[in-house]
Amino acid sequence: MSKVLHNTKFINEKAKFVRSSLFEKFVLTKQGHPGSVFSMVDLAASLYYGGFIRKDDENNSPFKDKVIVSKGHATATLYPILVDLGIIDIDIWNKWGSDETMLRVFGNISIPGIDVTSGSLGHGLGIAAGFAESFKRKKNDNKVFVFLSEGELYEGSCWESLLYISSNRLDNINIILDRNSLMILGNTEDCVELDPIDEKLKGFGIEVYSCNGHDTSDILLNYEKMNASNKPTCLIAKTIKGKGVSFMENKAHCHYWNPLDETQIKQARQDLS
Repeated sequence: MSKVLHNTKFINEKAKFVRSSLFEKFVLTKQGHPGSVFSMVDLAASLYYGGFIRKDDENNSPFKDKVIVSKGHATATLYPILVDLGIIDIDIWNKWGSDETMLRVFGNISIPGIDVTSGSLGHGLGIAAGFAESFKRKKNDNKVFVFLSEGELYEGSCWESLLYISSNRLDNINIILDRNSLMILGNTEDCVELDPIDEKLKGFGIEVYSCNGHDTSDILLNYEKMNASNKPTCLIAKTIKGKGVSFMENKAHCHYWNPLDETQIKQARQDLS
């Protein structure tokens, strides 16, 4: 049995903490993207608390490895984790929603631990390729992890980046595709069909894995495989938009924050407890 599996209970508790913490900020700020954030919480918690993002003890940087949330509207997913790890000051977190603070719905590089200012969809993979090639040229063993939304695969820039990654054999890139099957316009397969995504990615020389994006054991086992690979990798994680809040799950309109009445807030808190 992998030693990582012993951390699943701990990571599940951290994921619960992240969802609950962010929900309270959504209520306070009355903005955000809960559907997209909640679908990737387990993936992010497993990445950081599973030990796949290494600390940088030599350079003036929180981590040795880069994490790019290409779906920039969900970057806030990382904030509670970075606070918990001591990267973002707790006072900055506490002020968010009640006082001036550097935290925003969309992440930017002024925030400690956030490697890329993202928001324009389809750009994260190209930025990742730039980081990865730079590390290769410097003969560094740094890795780049990219959280990609499936809606971004409607963007030609993603496929151009995959061509570049394949052509330059950037085996230090690990893509995590949040496959919740929904975007603002509805079901991704009803808008423009994406499947078979796995076969398309394999055609670019990408080593493809798949998992239940809310099963920590499954996520960790696949992260280990990606970490050991000598090819660019992609984990297709089947997730649920709005995961954790019963009335948000699998609802396209919950991509954005919707005003909630007291009954709904109480229900959400109960679901997340």
